[in-house]
Amino acid sequence: MSVVYKKLMKKDSDKIITYFEILNDYKVDKTVLENRISEMFSQNYECIGFFLDDKLIGMCGLWFMTRHYVGKSIEIDHFYIEDAHRNKGFGKDFFKWLYLYAEEKQVKTIELNTYVTNHPSHKFYYNEGFNILGYHFLKKL
Repeated sequence: MSVVYKKLMKKDSDKIITYFEILNDYKVDKTVLENRISEMFSQNYECIGFFLDDKLIGMCGLWFMTRHYVGKSIEIDHFYIEDAHRNKGFGKDFFKWLYLYAEEKQVKTIELNTYVTNHPSHKFYYNEGFNILGYHFLKKL
């Protein structure tokens, strides 16, 4: 049983929104999310869907950019696998795929943020060779 990775497109916004609503404690109006997703797709953003037997079981957003301190980079955003499919190696398999995808795009680094309370993700990312570089700060205006 293996997962197939496919790009989700702007037209798949309803699927992306479903996972956004699960991932985030805050509630954002669906129309606002649709508009934001539309804008995201115009800003070096890709969303990869994880399909098991043609059923979407997870996704991961990827932001492509060049950073002054590391060069060409991918920032992972909203990496999510449904609860029923966790701890089955799908996350590890996705990262193997992602490393190859990054090489194809000549990316030098992969970065991500994770919530400080999401301890299982910290262990996973450490096991994948990620190190903590700093803190992510947010101020709403």
